[in-house]
Amino acid sequence: MLAPPLQRLVGELSKLPGIGNRTAQRLAFHVLRASTDDALALAEAIRDVKEKITLCEVCFNLAEGPRCTICLDERRDGGVICVVEEPGDVIPVERTHEFRGRYHVLGGALSPIDGVEPEDLRLAQLYSRAGGGEVREIVLATNPTTTGEATALHIAGELHTRAPDVAVTRLASGLPVGGDLEYADEVTLGRAFAGRRAL
Repeated sequence: MLAPPLQRLVGELSKLPGIGNRTAQRLAFHVLRASTDDALALAEAIRDVKEKITLCEVCFNLAEGPRCTICLDERRDGGVICVVEEPGDVIPVERTHEFRGRYHVLGGALSPIDGVEPEDLRLAQLYSRAGGGEVREIVLATNPTTTGEATALHIAGELHTRAPDVAVTRLASGLPVGGDLEYADEVTLGRAFAGRRAL
């Protein structure tokens, strides 16, 4: 029913995560209604991202050049490294304004069932950074999922062997601020109890 160029745009948009066919159609019609300048600016922004954004040679975060802005920032504490699964995980940590160290992006999480083994992640580079003498602490901020937990346990075990002087910590997990106990699942509530602290 749609003209071939419009159908092609709908098809490409529907490949985006969380975008179904109906949403893709709405977005396509929005692009069609937009001014030529706005539509071309969107296309140019997509092209720029694909051509100019690479991975940082140190931490594997997104960068425009060999190093990301965090690795270039001399005010950051190089002795503390926060390990995350994907570059998108850096953003929420940065939004807290609580962490002033550096990062290491693994590029995923261990999942043998999906064929993701330790050699598929950037673990060798992490162990190299940890053994360099400057690092005091590694904060494991992988997702609180089965694969994230398995990844954190694997990394902790390896670091205790390879860099015994480096402290290995894990982000706390438990009840969200403003949450009610009656809505908490057993795993979350159990972690809240296990991670309780004195007041």
